Amino acid sequence: MLTCREDVLFLTKTLTQVPSIVNTPGEKAMAQSLFQRISSLPYFTKNPAQVLLAPTVGDELERYNVLAFVRGTKQISNKTVILMGHIDTVGIEDYSHLKEVACDPDALMAALEKEKLPELVRQHLTSGEWLFGRGVLDMKGGVASHLYLLKYYSEHPEELSGNLVFVGECDEEDSSHGILSALKNLKDWQKKYGFDYQAAICSDFVAPRFQGDENRYIYKGTVGKLLPSFFITGSETHVGSCFEGLDPNFIAAELTRQINYNPELCNEAYGETPAPPVSLKQTDLKPAYTVQTALAAYVYYNFFIHSWSPKDVLAKLKDQALAAFEQALSAFKVRHRTYCRMSGEPYHEVPWEPRVYTFEEFEGLLVSEHGPAYEQHMQDFKNRLLLDQTLDTRMFAAKVVEEAWQWMKDKSPAIILFYSSLYSPRIEVTGKNEREKNLMAAMEQALELVQPHYRHNIVIRNFFPYISDMSFVALSDDEEGIRAVCSNNPAWGSKHYVEYQDIRDINVPVINIGPYGYDAHKKYERMEMSFSLEVVPNLTNEIILKLLEAK
Repeated sequence: MLTCREDVLFLTKTLTQVPSIVNTPGEKAMAQSLFQRISSLPYFTKNPAQVLLAPTVGDELERYNVLAFVRGTKQISNKTVILMGHIDTVGIEDYSHLKEVACDPDALMAALEKEKLPELVRQHLTSGEWLFGRGVLDMKGGVASHLYLLKYYSEHPEELSGNLVFVGECDEEDSSHGILSALKNLKDWQKKYGFDYQAAICSDFVAPRFQGDENRYIYKGTVGKLLPSFFITGSETHVGSCFEGLDPNFIAAELTRQINYNPELCNEAYGETPAPPVSLKQTDLKPAYTVQTALAAYVYYNFFIHSWSPKDVLAKLKDQALAAFEQALSAFKVRHRTYCRMSGEPYHEVPWEPRVYTFEEFEGLLVSEHGPAYEQHMQDFKNRLLLDQTLDTRMFAAKVVEEAWQWMKDKSPAIILFYSSLYSPRIEVTGKNEREKNLMAAMEQALELVQPHYRHNIVIRNFFPYISDMSFVALSDDEEGIRAVCSNNPAWGSKHYVEYQDIRDINVPVINIGPYGYDAHKKYERMEMSFSLEVVPNLTNEIILKLLEAK
């Protein structure tokens, strides 16, 4: 077992003290600081080509990844293990009056001693076993573990067979520009140095699965994350004659009732079930107040998957949207009849029928009706829209659909279903090939060695339950699944693009062994030091050794 607690603690505090909030200049400062730290190690002063400060590609911001590798001399081999972790954090606004010390663990903990705290937080603060601060858990502690191992093997290459690659990537907390750019560097090294990537080990945080859960977890594979989105049109009318039209917000509300928290949309696989979908935005698209109902509404949902493909999700949600549309129209008719009885006005049947299109179906219809004129108009529209830097990919996509709707000949109410953001692919590690079998065996052997040195049970699960950059080093989806993402995202090729071939070219099984704690993304973010500073580096190290020395 490596004696690493104090070294990893020092590195965790040092990394945390460099604020690196996503989409701020702090990301650049963090990368430069990390690059300087690695470059100054004796091994890398002798081998400067083996550490890289690499700018992101196709990014609106200037920021960098840091990559480095050590060649083992115990046994010369092309076998290579990737250690990956993100160096950005979420913001610090939630710390309010403690913002100035949010990234200084010692100062923050001293300040927290004077605060009124929840009982469990107080217990952890006074125990001497927990470290507080923005990023200590998510995930400077994990990066520190990887950095320790990189430094260790740079000093002891004679103990290492094969090669160890470190990747510190930016922008995990937003759009994953970091890892998607780093793939190109990994491919370059693969070609230049002949690296045979065996596995990737991520060090993102782990947490209790439920209140009272005492287990610690390591994960093989990861959950996938989609953002299915719905553009909903109604039939505009004056509010004084509300039954003469159809409010799209009424349909949107029924759609959210149908989808939100719906267990039927939980993708159980291998005995594990992700959280159900939940709405992240619901709004109409009226630019200002009027006494007319809205023309259109927009809603999108977080959607986790384990084994379903993006194509499967579209089919399931199209059915859900049709059901919601039918229920909304049924309720509309019942309320209209009731109102007519109360008011004495004559009742008339509504002329609308449920209509739901995927974006691909909608686009195909418009192209068939209008041909090149429509295609040229939309290309010009997207180019103009790109000039508006205030639009994120989600609103960009919505505006593209809204503009395309103007070309629709039949403007009776409809729902357009599409994806409006980055797809974080699901990854299954099941032993389907030799590398997965080797990785699973190494995990189990490492756990058998390390578990006796730690008092809580360490449990292996199939899917890391949070969004992470693990999603971008392998693909479990087939070409049809990925095509569904591309052809149903209105921003694809303009505001949003992912080179999925880069992922397929790397395509290594990935696991997560990271610091354990509570309240990631919250002001009481903290990590348990025994697991995070001792167990995590040793588990990771044992897996590295077993993978690189396997015959």
